[in-house]
Amino acid sequence: MTYRRQCFLCDERVRSALRAGINLARKEHPFSIDAWVLLPDHLHCIWTLPPDDADFGIRWAIIKRYVTKQCNPELKRDDWMKPSKVKRKESTLWQRRFWEHQIRDDQDFEKHVDYIHYNPVKHGLVKQVLDWPYSTFHRYVKNGVYGHDWTGICSEEQMVDVGEP
Repeated sequence: MTYRRQCFLCDERVRSALRAGINLARKEHPFSIDAWVLLPDHLHCIWTLPPDDADFGIRWAIIKRYVTKQCNPELKRDDWMKPSKVKRKESTLWQRRFWEHQIRDDQDFEKHVDYIHYNPVKHGLVKQVLDWPYSTFHRYVKNGVYGHDWTGICSEEQMVDVGEP
């Protein structure tokens, strides 16, 4: 999530930096992206890491650091810099923490993938999932997992169960 919910993640420069940061992180700490949605102020994803490697943190650190280095000159807010941010060498692009959940089984995986793909509708960014371009939904349609007219099966209870930071 961005710091103070700033809406810049879908900007072309940030998207390019995210792609490059992901590729950089994958070189030293491999992972595959099973599902992803990028929203203006936050993102959701499901990653598969190698066996016996659960270090999401190092991967996020590499990605966030890369995006910050590439985009900080345009996006940093000096008026938001606090002593704790200076001490930790942080910028004003990212929230300090992230939420993680270990997928328990196939049903849990499907529920989270649906939640991820439905998120742009949930946040009122589009009326149908197909209309949001920054999502692995399109890959799932291409692979026959969803129909192009899939609208989401997430009830409010499911959204609460999945959780969001």
